[in-house]
Amino acid sequence: MSAEATNPATPGPVTGAAARWRARIDLRRLGRAALLGPAARDRMPDAIGHVAEAHRAHHPDADLEPLRRAYVLAESSHRGQMRKSGEPYITHPLAVTLILAELGAETTTLTASLLHDTVEDTEVTLDQVGEEFGAEVRFLVDGVTKLEKVDYGAAAEPETFRKMLVATGNDVRVMSIKLADRLHNMRTLGVMRPEKQARIAKVTRDVLIPLAERLGVQALKTELEDMVFAILHPEEYEHTRELIVDNASRADDPLAEVADEVRGVLREAGIQAEVVIRPRHFVSVHRTGRKRGRLRGADFGRLLVLVGEDADCYGVLGELHTCLTPVVSEFKDFIAVPKFNLYQSLHTAVARGDGQVVEVLIRTHQMHKVAEAGVVALGNPYASPSDPSEEQGASPDEERVDPTRPGWLSRLLDWQAAAPDADTFWSTLREDLAQDREITVFRPDGGTLGLPEGATCVDAAYEQYGEDAHACLGARVNGRLATLSTVLKDGDTVQLLMGQDPAAEPSKEWLEHAHTAAARIAIQRWIATHPTPRAPHDPEERNGAEALTVEEVQAARGEAERAKLSRPAAAEAPAGDTPDRAGRSTAESPVLDDPSARPGTANALVDQPGATVRLAGCCTPVPPDEITGFAVRGGVVTVHRVECAAVARMKDVGRKEVDVRWGDAAECRVTLFAESFGRPHLLADLTEAMAGEGAEIVSATVEPPSQQRVRHTYTVQLPDAALLPSLMRAMRNVAGVYDVSRAQTPGA
Repeated sequence: MSAEATNPATPGPVTGAAARWRARIDLRRLGRAALLGPAARDRMPDAIGHVAEAHRAHHPDADLEPLRRAYVLAESSHRGQMRKSGEPYITHPLAVTLILAELGAETTTLTASLLHDTVEDTEVTLDQVGEEFGAEVRFLVDGVTKLEKVDYGAAAEPETFRKMLVATGNDVRVMSIKLADRLHNMRTLGVMRPEKQARIAKVTRDVLIPLAERLGVQALKTELEDMVFAILHPEEYEHTRELIVDNASRADDPLAEVADEVRGVLREAGIQAEVVIRPRHFVSVHRTGRKRGRLRGADFGRLLVLVGEDADCYGVLGELHTCLTPVVSEFKDFIAVPKFNLYQSLHTAVARGDGQVVEVLIRTHQMHKVAEAGVVALGNPYASPSDPSEEQGASPDEERVDPTRPGWLSRLLDWQAAAPDADTFWSTLREDLAQDREITVFRPDGGTLGLPEGATCVDAAYEQYGEDAHACLGARVNGRLATLSTVLKDGDTVQLLMGQDPAAEPSKEWLEHAHTAAARIAIQRWIATHPTPRAPHDPEERNGAEALTVEEVQAARGEAERAKLSRPAAAEAPAGDTPDRAGRSTAESPVLDDPSARPGTANALVDQPGATVRLAGCCTPVPPDEITGFAVRGGVVTVHRVECAAVARMKDVGRKEVDVRWGDAAECRVTLFAESFGRPHLLADLTEAMAGEGAEIVSATVEPPSQQRVRHTYTVQLPDAALLPSLMRAMRNVAGVYDVSRAQTPGA
C-alpha cells in the first residue's frame, strides 16, 4: 500500500509548523541511496543524509557520529537481505529512523532505531551493540527485539508485547521505536496476502493505535488509523476518500475564509500568531460524518492557531469570542487541565453566518510539538538536568524509573505481572487499552488515584491497596456512604473503608464492577486459589429474614470459621444512599414475635393496681429514656419511648396515656439494629463484641444483603441499663459495622 493511498486530500495549502508533520519521503529513492553503501569514514553516508537533516532541524548541535557508526553496522549486517516489497532491507530501519527524526527524537533513540532489527535478523548480538554504543542503546534494541516462535510457539506475539511493555515501563523510547516500526510496515503492507494484512491491521487497531494515543504520538496514531481503516473497511474508506476529494475541488472554502478572518482579528489585536488549516484525516472525517450526518465544507478540517506563550493562547481565545460568534458548548481547556497523554490545547468553535461551525485549536509551538510527537518530543528522560547532552549511565540490567512514565502505564505493568498466561495477558491488554479516557479521584489524605473512565470503588480499592483490597468493606464518596459498585467521576473524593482481617475474602460479585485489569486479575486469582465450600446454615442463603436460634448465635461466637456470613452483593446503589433507620414497617425489618424474644416487665412502674407492665418491642425503652404508657387488652400497660412512632398513632386513635416511671431495678432488655457492609465472619465478631460487654443475646435476625449492606436485629438482656452506650460503641467498632441504633419501629 502506498503512502499516498492513505493520505487525505488537502483542502488548501498547509504551511508552517503544521506542514512538517505530514511530510512523506520517497522510500524507493531512499532504497537507491542505501545501495551506494557507506561513504568514507570521515563523512556521513549518503543514505542517511535525510535522517541527519531531519535530526539537525530539531537538534542543531547533535553529534551525528553515533548515527554514522550505527548505519555502517546495520547496512553491513543486513546486506543481501531484501524486503518482500523488493527493496534492500536496510531501507526499513532507515525509514523507521527517519520517521522518528521528523518527530524530534534525540540521538540515542535514532541510533537504536537504525539497529532495531540487527539482533533479531542478523548475527549481531546484544553484547556487541552494548560494547559499541552503550547501555542505553542496548536496552532500547533489546526492548523491541521479538521473541522467537521456536521458543514460545503461539504465545510469541503476546509475550513479545509483554516484554516490550515492561521495557517501555523503564524507558518509553522503546515504544516510540515500535510505533515507528509498525507505521513503516503498514505503509508497505500492500505486498502481503489479504488475510495477513487483516491480521496485522487488527493488532494495530487493538494494541498499537491505543498505545500511540496514550503516549500522545498523534502524528503516528492518525496515519495508522487511516491505514487500518483502508484495510478493514475498504468500502467506507473509499466513500470517505471520494468525499474528501469532492470537497477539495470546491471553489469556496469556508475554512480558508474563517482563517483569513481570524488572522485579521489577531492582527488588529496585536497578537502574533500563525493560523493554519488542519485537514481531518480519513477516520476523523468518517467519524464526523456519522456524528453530524451530511458533511459541509467546514467539517473537513479545523483551524490551528499557534502562538509563542501560554498567556497568548487565552488572549487569542478572548479575541475570537469577542469578535466572532463562539459556540460556547464546544469550549474545552486542556491547558489548565492537560489530558493524561500530555496533550495541551484550547478547543473552541465559531459559527459562520450560514450556520457552519468551524472548530479552532489554540496552542503554543511547544504544545503543538508535544501534541504531535508526544513522548518522542520529551527527549532522553535520563539526561542530566545540568547537561542535556550527557546521559546517565544506567546499566541495562538495572531497574530504571522513567520520570515520564504515565499512571496508566504503571497500572498496566502492575497487572501484567499477575496475568497467569499469555492468553489472559493478551485479552486483558486489549480490554485495558480500549479504555482510552482517564479520570482523577482524590484520597482523603490529599493523594490522587488515576483511573480509567467508568472505574468503580472496587477499582479504586485495588489501585490504592493492591491485593490488600480484598479486605475492603465499603467506601465514602464525597463524604457519603457508597457501595463498592459506585461508578466514580472525575474529581470525586474517595475514602475506602478497610477491615483488619488478614484472611479477608473478595466477593465474586465484585468482578461485575471491576473495570480495571488489575482489579479483575487480583479477584480472579484469589477465587481460583481459594475454592470456598458453601457454609451450612448460612443466613444469606435463607429466603427472607430469618431468626437465628440462641444455639446458632453461640456457635457463631465460638466457631467463627463456620460462620460465613454476608458476602457483598452486586446490586448498585447511588453514592450516599444511607440505610433507613426510622419508620420502617414490620415487613421491612421484622422483630421476632417469639415469646422468648418478647421484652418482660423489667423495671417500669405504673400506678394501676393489678396492671401488668410490659416494655414495647418496637422501641425497647431502657433507663433513662423518657417513657409513656398505654393500656391494652388484658390489663396490660405497654411502655414506649415518647419518640416512638407508635405513640403518635395511639394518640390519633384516642388511646389515653398512662403515667409510668422507672423503678430502681437496673436490668433491662433492648433491641438493637446493626447496619454493616457484608463480609465473612461478621456475625461471629459482632456476637463476640456483645458478649464482651456483658450482653446476653436473647434472639437475633439477619436479613439477606441489600445493595451490599446487611441489617442485623439483636434483642439482648443487659444486667445494667448503663451498659447500653458502651455496648453500642463496641458493636460500632467491629470492622464493617457503620451504624448501630435502637429499635424505633412499631412492633407486631
